[in-house]
Amino acid sequence: MLRRLRIENFVLIREADLAFAPGLNAVTGETGAGKTILAQAIGLLLGAPGDPAYLGPGAQEAYVEAELDLPDGALDDIESLAELRPEGEEGLVAARRVFADGRTRAYAWGRAVPREDVAALVERLLAMSGQFEQRRLARSSHQLDVLDAFAGEEQLRRRTELARAWRTLVVARRRRDELERAAAGRAERLEELRELVARTEGLEPGGEERLLGERERLRHVTELAEAATAAAEALAPEQADVPGASERVAEAERALERVSGFAPELGDLLGDLGEAEIRLRESASSLRSFLASLEAEPGRLEAVEEELERIAEARRRFGASGYEELLASAAEARSELAALDAGADPLAEAAQALGEAEASVDGLVRELGAVRAQAAPEFADAVAAELAGLGLGEGQFRVELAPRDAGPAGGDDVAFLIKPNPGLPFAPAAETASGGELSRIALALRAVAHAGGGEPTIVFDEIDAGIG
Repeated sequence: MLRRLRIENFVLIREADLAFAPGLNAVTGETGAGKTILAQAIGLLLGAPGDPAYLGPGAQEAYVEAELDLPDGALDDIESLAELRPEGEEGLVAARRVFADGRTRAYAWGRAVPREDVAALVERLLAMSGQFEQRRLARSSHQLDVLDAFAGEEQLRRRTELARAWRTLVVARRRRDELERAAAGRAERLEELRELVARTEGLEPGGEERLLGERERLRHVTELAEAATAAAEALAPEQADVPGASERVAEAERALERVSGFAPELGDLLGDLGEAEIRLRESASSLRSFLASLEAEPGRLEAVEEELERIAEARRRFGASGYEELLASAAEARSELAALDAGADPLAEAAQALGEAEASVDGLVRELGAVRAQAAPEFADAVAAELAGLGLGEGQFRVELAPRDAGPAGGDDVAFLIKPNPGLPFAPAAETASGGELSRIALALRAVAHAGGGEPTIVFDEIDAGIG
């Protein structure tokens, strides 16, 4: 239902904030009190064009905002608004702003959106007589909503279920089509997967970084060898007659050892010097082992360069932005090949999923059509009875169903036909009825269909005119 209507600087209304209750809400007043202005404000939310005349005296803009309940399924086929709906928000806050030049802007939950989307959603929640009702009655989708509402809650549940099943069908069909297109080049795809696996054989996480570090070291092997040799000679020269750091430390140790008996506090220094000598000799030995490792790998630099080039070429070939992405692609390729080797067929699975989705949709479409065919005569008789009571005399009403391609609302087209006077043929109500007759037809439809599925708020402007 329409819970609240807020209007600012709209024609003669400077500011109004109206709260509505369930049931009948009547806005009454003398001629010129502004009743029709409220209807015009609601018309903006239903998609009426902007007009500079809507702005109140001295105003730079006019603003209309409505809070409405939002039933399940109302956003099923309006994705642009469904994505904007705040989490946990159960209702709709829709608004239109009119500027001094007649331009307008539409909002849903405070965010700017296309006017047509807001109007399409509000039309599902709020029905209004006059030009808007004529536009709605001209749409088969609206007539289906009314007929299904008359059929009852179970029919509306089927509609919601079909909308979900249709979305599943669309996704399944898209997946099947993608795989069918891919199947045309399946041989090339398999070859590419096998090539990717072969080119990345033996590569491990972090491998490229390690190889880059090793290459940098091997490229500077001469400098490393010279530095290691100089350091080893400085610590412990191989020539016996050339003293190094370790010999100097040993010499200092021997000098103190001769006099340590006279000064016991030198004992700690002697221990430190002994440890230093051992560490220096061990460092010299490690440096000479490092030199030996450099000399033992004369072709290692070339091997590292080749491995890095293999990685770079694989990245270029398979469009990987980095080494880790290349490994991830290779892992996916191995998984896909394993699935194929195990007999899994993605295309067959997609076709099966599509078949199940089609069967679900077909079943719901048949159920909806059968209920509509059964409800249409009873609905037509009920509407005709209401029209007679609303002053349309011997006006007759008929519901015609015709098959069409299945969609999220089913596989039926519906037309509401009326013969307001004897001797005239049946014709679409939206094209034949006059303005007053349209108001009465709208009232009759809402009365019979219990306010229409998903449109609990009905606005009539002077519905009692000529009825009494």
